[in-house]
Amino acid sequence: MIQTEPAIDATLAALADPTRRAIVQRLGGGDLRVTEIAKPYAMSLNAVSKHIRVLENARLIHRRRVGREHILSLDPRPIEALGRWIADQKPVWAARLQALDALLQAEDAAKTEEQPHAR
Repeated sequence: MIQTEPAIDATLAALADPTRRAIVQRLGGGDLRVTEIAKPYAMSLNAVSKHIRVLENARLIHRRRVGREHILSLDPRPIEALGRWIADQKPVWAARLQALDALLQAEDAAKTEEQPHAR
């Protein structure tokens, strides 16, 4: 099995959930209070807080307190690192797909040659 960096694994795991992706997307527009993040979801504040904790553990978002308010902000660095990792993988997968295409074309050519010619 190919190993990846633990940070990449945490980012992928955190972004695997559509609610967490939506939270990240909303924070891309600027800092928000936890209550503002929770508002559009038909779930308890506690459930939204669990999603927020996953994102915090993956270091995708940061929390700061201003009085009684908890303000969340996006840290784009883990997403940028994920983007670099994906970019590094593209040539590997492109080569594998080209090899597969060549193999399939060779198989098709061999099958065509094996078929008896119609008279």
